[in-house]
Amino acid sequence: MRHDRGMTTDLRARLAAARLYLCTGARRAQGDLEPFLDAVLSNGVDIVQLREKGLEAGEELALLEVFAAACRRHGALLAVNDRADVALAAGADVLHLGQDDLPVPVARRILGPGPVIGRSSHSAEQAAAVAIEEGTDYFCAGPLWETPTKEGRPGTGLGLLTHVALLGAARPWFAIGGISSDRLDSVLEAGATRVVVVRALTEADDPGAAAAAFAKRLAAA
Repeated sequence: MRHDRGMTTDLRARLAAARLYLCTGARRAQGDLEPFLDAVLSNGVDIVQLREKGLEAGEELALLEVFAAACRRHGALLAVNDRADVALAAGADVLHLGQDDLPVPVARRILGPGPVIGRSSHSAEQAAAVAIEEGTDYFCAGPLWETPTKEGRPGTGLGLLTHVALLGAARPWFAIGGISSDRLDSVLEAGATRVVVVRALTEADDPGAAAAAFAKRLAAA
Protein backbone atom coordinates (compact mmCIF):
# COMPACT_ATOMS: atom_id res chain seq x y z
CA MET A 1 0.00 0.00 0.00
CA ARG A 2 1.41 3.40 -0.95
CA HIS A 3 0.50 6.41 1.19
CA ASP A 4 0.28 9.79 -0.52
CA ARG A 5 -0.96 13.11 0.85
CA GLY A 6 -4.58 12.46 0.02
CA MET A 7 -4.47 9.08 1.73
CA THR A 8 -2.79 10.68 4.76
CA THR A 9 -5.67 13.13 5.19
CA ASP A 10 -8.20 10.37 4.67
CA LEU A 11 -6.56 8.10 7.24
CA ARG A 12 -6.69 10.78 9.89
CA ALA A 13 -10.31 11.57 9.08
CA ARG A 14 -11.17 7.88 9.33
CA LEU A 15 -9.29 7.63 12.62
CA ALA A 16 -11.26 10.58 13.99
CA ALA A 17 -14.52 8.84 13.04
CA ALA A 18 -13.49 5.49 14.55
CA ARG A 19 -15.17 4.34 17.75
CA LEU A 20 -14.57 0.58 18.04
CA TYR A 21 -11.04 -0.87 17.92
CA LEU A 22 -10.47 -4.62 18.15
CA CYS A 23 -7.28 -6.46 19.05
CA THR A 24 -7.32 -10.16 18.20
CA GLY A 25 -5.02 -13.09 17.70
CA ALA A 26 -5.00 -15.37 14.67
CA ARG A 27 -7.76 -17.65 16.08
CA ARG A 28 -5.84 -20.85 15.43
CA ALA A 29 -7.89 -22.80 17.97
CA GLN A 30 -11.16 -21.78 16.33
CA GLY A 31 -9.84 -21.98 12.77
CA ASP A 32 -12.18 -19.19 11.68
CA LEU A 33 -10.00 -16.10 11.24
CA GLU A 34 -11.44 -14.92 7.92
CA PRO A 35 -15.15 -15.39 8.79
CA PHE A 36 -14.52 -13.90 12.23
CA LEU A 37 -12.97 -10.78 10.70
CA ASP A 38 -15.82 -10.47 8.20
CA ALA A 39 -18.38 -10.79 11.01
CA VAL A 40 -16.91 -8.09 13.26
CA LEU A 41 -15.82 -5.69 10.52
CA SER A 42 -19.23 -5.79 8.86
CA ASN A 43 -20.87 -4.98 12.18
CA GLY A 44 -19.09 -1.88 13.36
CA VAL A 45 -15.42 -2.55 14.14
CA ASP A 46 -13.51 0.41 12.70
CA ILE A 47 -9.91 -0.66 13.43
CA VAL A 48 -8.52 -4.18 13.82
CA GLN A 49 -5.10 -5.08 15.14
CA LEU A 50 -3.33 -8.43 14.99
CA ARG A 51 -2.00 -8.82 18.51
CA GLU A 52 0.02 -11.97 19.02
CA LYS A 53 3.39 -11.88 20.74
CA GLY A 54 6.37 -13.86 19.55
CA LEU A 55 5.57 -14.10 15.85
CA GLU A 56 8.39 -14.15 13.35
CA ALA A 57 8.09 -11.30 10.84
CA GLY A 58 7.26 -13.62 7.95
CA GLU A 59 4.50 -15.35 9.88
CA GLU A 60 3.07 -12.03 11.01
CA LEU A 61 3.09 -10.65 7.46
CA ALA A 62 1.28 -13.74 6.15
CA LEU A 63 -1.45 -13.28 8.75
CA LEU A 64 -1.63 -9.56 8.05
CA GLU A 65 -2.45 -10.33 4.43
CA VAL A 66 -5.67 -11.96 5.68
CA PHE A 67 -6.38 -8.96 7.93
CA ALA A 68 -5.63 -6.48 5.15
CA ALA A 69 -7.96 -8.23 2.70
CA ALA A 70 -10.77 -8.16 5.27
CA CYS A 71 -10.13 -4.47 5.98
CA ARG A 72 -10.34 -3.68 2.27
CA ARG A 73 -13.64 -5.55 1.99
CA HIS A 74 -15.18 -3.58 4.83
CA GLY A 75 -13.44 -0.20 4.71
CA ALA A 76 -11.72 -0.67 8.08
CA LEU A 77 -8.27 0.39 9.25
CA LEU A 78 -5.51 -2.19 9.68
CA ALA A 79 -3.28 -1.81 12.74
CA VAL A 80 0.07 -3.40 13.56
CA ASN A 81 1.38 -3.63 17.10
CA ASP A 82 4.91 -2.57 18.10
CA ARG A 83 6.86 -3.14 14.87
CA ALA A 84 7.35 -0.28 12.42
CA ASP A 85 9.17 -2.53 9.96
CA VAL A 86 6.26 -4.97 9.82
CA ALA A 87 3.76 -2.11 9.56
CA LEU A 88 5.68 -0.73 6.59
CA ALA A 89 5.97 -4.10 4.89
CA ALA A 90 2.28 -4.85 5.41
CA GLY A 91 1.13 -1.43 4.20
CA ALA A 92 -0.71 -0.97 7.50
CA ASP A 93 -2.82 2.10 8.18
CA VAL A 94 -1.95 2.22 11.89
CA LEU A 95 1.10 1.46 14.04
CA HIS A 96 0.51 1.18 17.77
CA LEU A 97 3.44 1.71 20.13
CA GLY A 98 3.69 0.98 23.84
CA GLN A 99 5.54 3.11 26.36
CA ASP A 100 8.71 1.04 25.96
CA ASP A 101 8.57 0.54 22.20
CA LEU A 102 10.36 2.40 19.42
CA PRO A 103 10.31 6.20 19.89
CA VAL A 104 7.65 7.91 17.78
CA PRO A 105 10.13 10.06 15.75
CA VAL A 106 12.07 6.93 14.77
CA ALA A 107 8.89 5.08 13.82
CA ARG A 108 7.80 8.07 11.74
CA ARG A 109 11.12 8.08 9.87
CA ILE A 110 10.61 4.41 9.01
CA LEU A 111 6.96 4.75 8.01
CA GLY A 112 6.95 8.14 6.33
CA PRO A 113 4.04 10.58 6.70
CA GLY A 114 1.18 8.26 5.80
CA PRO A 115 0.27 5.72 8.50
CA VAL A 116 -1.13 6.98 11.78
CA ILE A 117 0.74 6.25 15.00
CA GLY A 118 -0.88 5.51 18.35
CA ARG A 119 0.56 5.30 21.84
CA SER A 120 -0.32 3.55 25.08
CA SER A 121 -0.68 5.39 28.39
CA HIS A 122 -1.17 3.82 31.81
CA SER A 123 -1.39 6.82 34.14
CA ALA A 124 -2.57 10.39 34.26
CA GLU A 125 1.00 11.61 33.72
CA GLN A 126 1.59 9.39 30.70
CA ALA A 127 -1.77 10.34 29.20
CA ALA A 128 -1.00 14.03 29.57
CA ALA A 129 2.35 13.51 27.84
CA VAL A 130 1.11 11.47 24.87
CA ALA A 131 -1.89 13.78 24.40
CA ILE A 132 0.54 16.45 23.17
CA GLU A 133 3.42 14.28 21.94
CA GLU A 134 4.58 15.36 18.50
CA GLY A 135 3.95 12.75 15.82
CA THR A 136 1.35 10.82 17.80
CA ASP A 137 -2.09 10.68 16.15
CA TYR A 138 -4.10 8.92 18.88
CA PHE A 139 -3.58 7.32 22.27
CA CYS A 140 -5.08 4.71 24.56
CA ALA A 141 -5.75 5.03 28.29
CA GLY A 142 -5.74 1.96 30.51
CA PRO A 143 -5.93 -0.92 31.21
CA LEU A 144 -8.97 0.08 33.23
CA TRP A 145 -9.29 -3.39 34.70
CA GLU A 146 -6.70 -6.16 35.02
CA THR A 147 -6.69 -8.26 31.89
CA PRO A 148 -4.85 -11.37 30.63
CA THR A 149 -3.44 -9.40 27.70
CA LYS A 150 -1.59 -7.14 30.18
CA GLU A 151 -0.64 -9.74 32.77
CA GLY A 152 0.80 -8.25 35.95
CA ARG A 153 -0.30 -4.70 35.16
CA PRO A 154 -2.85 -3.41 37.69
CA GLY A 155 -6.02 -1.76 36.47
CA THR A 156 -6.02 2.03 36.47
CA GLY A 157 -9.72 2.37 37.33
CA LEU A 158 -12.21 4.67 35.67
CA GLY A 159 -10.68 7.77 37.22
CA LEU A 160 -8.05 7.78 34.49
CA LEU A 161 -10.78 8.30 31.89
CA THR A 162 -12.22 11.25 33.79
CA HIS A 163 -8.75 12.78 33.93
CA VAL A 164 -8.16 12.25 30.21
CA ALA A 165 -11.58 13.64 29.31
CA LEU A 166 -10.74 16.80 31.25
CA LEU A 167 -7.49 17.21 29.28
CA GLY A 168 -9.57 18.13 26.24
CA ALA A 169 -7.06 16.36 24.00
CA ALA A 170 -7.14 17.51 20.38
CA ARG A 171 -6.46 13.99 19.10
CA PRO A 172 -8.63 10.86 19.36
CA TRP A 173 -8.20 8.63 22.39
CA PHE A 174 -9.52 5.20 23.32
CA ALA A 175 -10.31 3.55 26.64
CA ILE A 176 -8.77 0.07 26.92
CA GLY A 177 -8.51 -2.89 29.27
CA GLY A 178 -11.19 -5.34 30.33
CA ILE A 179 -14.07 -3.46 28.70
CA SER A 180 -17.05 -5.79 28.43
CA SER A 181 -20.64 -5.17 27.45
CA ASP A 182 -21.72 -4.81 31.08
CA ARG A 183 -18.91 -2.33 31.80
CA LEU A 184 -19.37 -0.17 28.71
CA ASP A 185 -21.92 2.20 30.26
CA SER A 186 -19.56 3.06 33.13
CA VAL A 187 -16.74 3.64 30.64
CA LEU A 188 -18.90 6.04 28.63
CA GLU A 189 -20.13 7.81 31.77
CA ALA A 190 -16.48 8.38 32.79
CA GLY A 191 -15.93 10.37 29.60
CA ALA A 192 -14.71 7.95 26.92
CA THR A 193 -16.32 7.87 23.48
CA ARG A 194 -13.99 5.29 21.87
CA VAL A 195 -12.96 1.87 23.14
CA VAL A 196 -10.52 -0.93 22.44
CA VAL A 197 -11.87 -4.42 23.09
CA VAL A 198 -10.46 -7.93 23.00
CA ARG A 199 -12.35 -10.70 24.79
CA ALA A 200 -15.70 -8.89 24.49
CA LEU A 201 -15.64 -9.90 20.82
CA THR A 202 -13.06 -12.69 20.56
CA GLU A 203 -14.85 -14.79 23.20
CA ALA A 204 -18.41 -13.85 22.21
CA ASP A 205 -20.77 -16.62 21.12
CA ASP A 206 -21.78 -14.38 18.21
CA PRO A 207 -18.93 -11.95 17.51
CA GLY A 208 -20.86 -10.08 14.82
CA ALA A 209 -23.82 -9.45 17.09
CA ALA A 210 -21.51 -8.41 19.92
CA ALA A 211 -19.72 -5.96 17.64
CA ALA A 212 -23.02 -4.52 16.43
CA ALA A 213 -24.20 -4.00 20.01
CA PHE A 214 -20.98 -2.19 20.96
CA ALA A 215 -21.08 -0.05 17.82
CA LYS A 216 -24.68 0.97 18.43
CA ARG A 217 -24.01 2.06 22.00
CA LEU A 218 -20.88 3.96 21.02
CA ALA A 219 -22.69 5.75 18.22
CA ALA A 220 -25.30 6.95 20.70
CA ALA A 221 -22.71 8.18 23.22
